[in-house]
Amino acid sequence: MLPMNDNPPLSDLLLQWYDRHHRDLPWRTSPVMAARGLTANPYHVWLSEVMLQQTTVQAVKPYFAKFLAAWPTVKDLANAPVEDVMAAWAGLGYYARARNLRKCAETVAREHDGIFPDTEDALRALPGIGDYTAAAVAAIAFNRQAAVMDGNVERVISRLFAIDAPLPASKPVMKSKVVALTPAKRPGDFAQAMMDLGATICTPKRPACALCPFKEHCLALASDYPERFPVKALKKQKPVRVGAAFVAVNDKGEILLRRREETGLLGGMTEVPTTGWTARIDGGTGSEHAPFSADWDAAGAIVHVFTHFELRLSVYRAKVTVTPLVDSNNGWWEPVTNLDAQALPTVMKKAIKQAIPFAFDTNRTSA
Repeated sequence: MLPMNDNPPLSDLLLQWYDRHHRDLPWRTSPVMAARGLTANPYHVWLSEVMLQQTTVQAVKPYFAKFLAAWPTVKDLANAPVEDVMAAWAGLGYYARARNLRKCAETVAREHDGIFPDTEDALRALPGIGDYTAAAVAAIAFNRQAAVMDGNVERVISRLFAIDAPLPASKPVMKSKVVALTPAKRPGDFAQAMMDLGATICTPKRPACALCPFKEHCLALASDYPERFPVKALKKQKPVRVGAAFVAVNDKGEILLRRREETGLLGGMTEVPTTGWTARIDGGTGSEHAPFSADWDAAGAIVHVFTHFELRLSVYRAKVTVTPLVDSNNGWWEPVTNLDAQALPTVMKKAIKQAIPFAFDTNRTSA
């Protein structure tokens, strides 16, 4: 039975486990180094936490390294052209995070002289920083007793206390449990330990309960059905939207690109011309919707799943010998060999790849 009023031993159990089994991550200060007085770099913690939202650790590692190589400090990031930040972010998804990342860096550099504030409230006041990120940075970078709760922590807590209420309604109850468990000593390590436990032991499927430091106290394990938790509300079926994408290549081996509006889905990112689909409405699917007259050949279709809807794009390709004029404020012709340097979201890369299979093959030099 879980000792409801004996929280310190539970946090001690977890920290002892973390000292032995923590993950070595490029943005993290190990317990050994922390014990020697080395503190985590707030810029690194903030950058990694923003990247990790809705993304895996393995996917984030190369992006984190790329960002630090390009912009070693928050002031460097603040001075970076927005287009460069968006291009470096391409592929991570949820592109509003990249825009807010740049805005936050600019605010920290301008209003805080490049030094992150060290409290949850002050961090939460920065652009793009919500409750989770504020708590994570406060705890991990500044050792504040902040309760950090991500998906991994939710899973651990829901199983530890066998919380039957479905998500998201159960979040306040879970948060109260995390608040009660978070110790005054080593709160940053405790937060990271909870994340590591959820990521490596208390996994969604086939959790390794025999290795868990909470195994003697877990109510879900006592019921012999830990995978039942967390309980989730029934998902609504995602709507399907349709549209068309047009991949034009000229005789110089250049592809027509344009920049999306700053606001809305994929705001500020680069794209090939498409019809006016959104999360709520369909776009045209035929070649008659092309940006200019040409011999447009059907090149198949691609499917891309966003958070709230599924998009199906009919893809058309045209090889043009006379390069049509484009609005220099919105469109341009880019060498196919330079596409990797552009701020192309995954859905656009799929469309281009469908029309030009070798478009992102660095060994090819022409279309």
